[in-house]
Amino acid sequence: MTDYAYSTAAELTAAMDRGDVSAVELTTAVIARIERLDGDLNAICVTDFDRALAAAGAADAARSRGEAGPVLGVPMTIKDSIDVEGLPTTWGFPQFRDHVAARDAVAVARLRAAGAVFLGKTNVPLGLGEFQSFNAIHGATNNPWDLGRTPGGSSGGSAAALAAGLGVLSMGSDIGGSLRVPAHFSGVYAHKPSMGLLPLRGHAFPGSRPLPEFGGDLGVIGPMARGAADLATMVRLLCDPDEAGPGIAYRTALRPARHDHLAAFRVLVVETHPLIPVSTEVRAAIDGLATRLEAAGVTVRRHSPHLPDLAEGARSYMRLLQSAVAAGFPPGVYAAALKAAAALDPSDTSLAAERARGVVLSHRDWVAADTVRAVQRAQWAELFTDIDIVIAPVFSTPAFPHDHSEPMAKRVIPIDGDEHSYLDQTAWGGIATAPGLPATSVPVTRSAQGLPIGVQLIGPLLEDHTPIRFAELLEREFGGFTPPPLGAPA
Repeated sequence: MTDYAYSTAAELTAAMDRGDVSAVELTTAVIARIERLDGDLNAICVTDFDRALAAAGAADAARSRGEAGPVLGVPMTIKDSIDVEGLPTTWGFPQFRDHVAARDAVAVARLRAAGAVFLGKTNVPLGLGEFQSFNAIHGATNNPWDLGRTPGGSSGGSAAALAAGLGVLSMGSDIGGSLRVPAHFSGVYAHKPSMGLLPLRGHAFPGSRPLPEFGGDLGVIGPMARGAADLATMVRLLCDPDEAGPGIAYRTALRPARHDHLAAFRVLVVETHPLIPVSTEVRAAIDGLATRLEAAGVTVRRHSPHLPDLAEGARSYMRLLQSAVAAGFPPGVYAAALKAAAALDPSDTSLAAERARGVVLSHRDWVAADTVRAVQRAQWAELFTDIDIVIAPVFSTPAFPHDHSEPMAKRVIPIDGDEHSYLDQTAWGGIATAPGLPATSVPVTRSAQGLPIGVQLIGPLLEDHTPIRFAELLEREFGGFTPPPLGAPA
């Protein structure tokens, strides 16, 4: 059989439609690949192979009846934090190792109905609160480009699995870069959708109240893939609202991409942040991309009078972020967070301190932070009247070596020889998260050490097809995913 390990979903469905390969053959092959490679990666924390083979058989039967679809018979994985009926949802907490989901998340149910084949669930950090993916239940996930480095977090298991060919698609989540950072570190694609676009029901802390049907604050679920076109497919399959809530009254009608040709796009490059430096390698990657875009006829700008104050936005985002996260903390975790916040030096204005203070925000303080967000959202809307895409770093460096030292707030990230706060890296995720903007993470080059470097393509609110289409055109013009050393074709 042809090796389909690094095919996209579109390529696989075309092959199955032609009769070149069956869903059962594909699923059998990827299961064998998981059993061969995942011992080194530790990306897939729970397997579901028997049900996967049964679903693949059902997909083949459906196709023989003349049925078709963009994910019919396509093998994929799901992040641990998203409910799959009959499988554990732990969020990395040992006390929830036996917390088995009673029903599928809305997104999983929709993908299952479309014929997707679920291979299992992927590893996460404790509480999804990390740029790495490790926990006391399942251990650490390794990067297929360098097993001594992290593939990112919190959707790191999904990114590592995709990069190594352990499934064709995955679903993750993002509140602080948890889709985009793993995609950048692992050399794959991910899309953080506009806030509220994809249904969140079934992505809730174990034992907590389910998220309301209108969705929580800041957090989203989103697709991951090895090609940009597959992201668009997933968004189209999932973007209707939850029928248990507003979906009973309306349907989603996303605008098409603003342009269909690369040279028609107007791009703003933002490669520096007032609160966190960016490594020389990442800046060079962005500059190189900008140069190639200009040569391809794209309008590239380096400044805009409408760009919101990134420092003000980052501090507001940190308060909103921790406030949103802390709302779901168990009592013991919340008590420890309160103690840490009380011990802060009042003069400490670092992003890590702002994040910790979010635990104790009064409603008045939360409204003040939310007002900053609302003002900045209006500024972003103004910016997108004469700009189509903002290109920005995902993280200040390529993937870094595993660092599980505690407390996390004491960790540092070396940037061009200087040490900087680990948690301050959340600022890059926040520039799209706080205003709720869509952002597509794409691979663009590799570092001197051979590690992937990606960028995020930030688009206008609820115009998700614009950054995804730009990603497709980049991939067509300059190339995209390349296999890592682990599991690469001989």
